Amino acid sequence: MNRIYDLITWLFDPLHHLYEHQKVHQKISIALVLLFLSSLLVIELKRQQLLPEQLSSMVPENHFYAISGAFTVILILEVISLIFTLPCSFSRSVGKQFEILALILIRNSFKELSYFQEPVTFIGNEESILHILSNGFGAFVIFALLGVYYILQDKTEDERDNIDNIYSFVAAKKGISLILLAFFFGMGIRSLYLSTAGIAHTNFFHDFYTLLIISDILVVLVSQCFHPSFYTIFRNSGFALSTMIIRLALVAPVYFNVLLGVTAIILSILLTAISGRMFPNNEKHHDSNG
Repeated sequence: MNRIYDLITWLFDPLHHLYEHQKVHQKISIALVLLFLSSLLVIELKRQQLLPEQLSSMVPENHFYAISGAFTVILILEVISLIFTLPCSFSRSVGKQFEILALILIRNSFKELSYFQEPVTFIGNEESILHILSNGFGAFVIFALLGVYYILQDKTEDERDNIDNIYSFVAAKKGISLILLAFFFGMGIRSLYLSTAGIAHTNFFHDFYTLLIISDILVVLVSQCFHPSFYTIFRNSGFALSTMIIRLALVAPVYFNVLLGVTAIILSILLTAISGRMFPNNEKHHDSNG
């Protein structure tokens, strides 16, 4: 098994280092700006009827679609970051999922603008404006509560014990991350093909969040192989429950999606606070193992 763990680490670590490199992030940021400006230009060309007919049928007429496209790319980058965060502590990866949920709600707010006629008016768009307020305010609440969540995590993860099998445990989670990364790109390519071909399909992010729930349960089971205890399985299962509620929030109608998202992060905050205060010894042992 040690050879397998070494192989997984050999594959994972260079990919992680490459993605987190500052120069890579700078290039991605520049590309994102260029993509946004290019999208605005192409949409304007269509509005002026300057695009070929075959290409014009694939381009929307509303400039606000460019915003939605830019946020979609940001979400893709955040999901990749989440996958690389998985080998860290379970609570950290859950926090990353809440970051993605907040971005999805922000994206939903901007997406509502695509239903507006240009120039933007209030009359006739009252319902869409309420949706913007709901998603935007919900994202802000989750953002604020996420700060509380991370503060509690910092207080309970300051001290770490030396565990003999920590290398094997982290390597096992790196293996899960590599599998998730492969599925992510496979699902992304499939979604892009179906969208280009004009074939109806389910939302890419919703499908991948379903896969994340399965992977969270897998991490819970794997952690039991290395650290079998009631505390560990209950704590990790509680965080997995939070991610399941996030998945429900993604498919819930407006207003209910915010309610479910806020409920999920409150559950995680309570779980972190209670486990840190009432089970401090177990908390210290658990977090040292990820």
